[in-house]
Amino acid sequence: MRPPSQYPQEIGQEAGDREPDPRFGAMMICTKLAGRAVIRVIGRCNDAKENENLDLSNCQLMQVPDAVYHLMRHTELKTCDLSDNDITKIPPKFAAKFNLITDLNLSHNQMSKLPDECVDLGSLQRLNISHNTFIQLPNCVFKIPKLRHLDASNNSIVDIDVDCLKEAPSLETIDLSNNPIAPRIHEQLSKITHLRITLSPRVKEDWEDLTI
Repeated sequence: MRPPSQYPQEIGQEAGDREPDPRFGAMMICTKLAGRAVIRVIGRCNDAKENENLDLSNCQLMQVPDAVYHLMRHTELKTCDLSDNDITKIPPKFAAKFNLITDLNLSHNQMSKLPDECVDLGSLQRLNISHNTFIQLPNCVFKIPKLRHLDASNNSIVDIDVDCLKEAPSLETIDLSNNPIAPRIHEQLSKITHLRITLSPRVKEDWEDLTI
């Protein structure tokens, strides 16, 4: 049997002979970033308990963590900022948990739809869904009872239910600039006078310039 004193040296030599896993560095960086993001979310939730304004912008979120609902369960939030993340959807329970907020910022995410339960955001006055991936403006936004200002600019919106928009109970302004709105819808929107609607100038299709 070899003397025990030889083992550590040999083990060290064997470890030195092995090439490091090239993925190890990347894994360590990802772990650190994830840890920082969690710490940031918890810290901002604690701040919200004091000022009633939840700011989770730029927190590397792909969804609203369940822990946020738990941490905020005794806080009556006034505003919620989820901008500059990678969120793809808002769960139905969001409206039930945060039904007292007056301002919701969902801009600069990856969302293409909103849950119908958003109509339960009974105190919401401002909604920002700009810079997302919507191709149709969700009808639920027109049923939010106190919504006054809607920013839906810089999406891919082609279709809008104009009749629903006209019946929105409290809507005053809506920004639809920088969207590829269909010509027929664009024309209908431009004729609405009781709302302040921001539209980008309509670019004519190639076929519209053809002369017979």
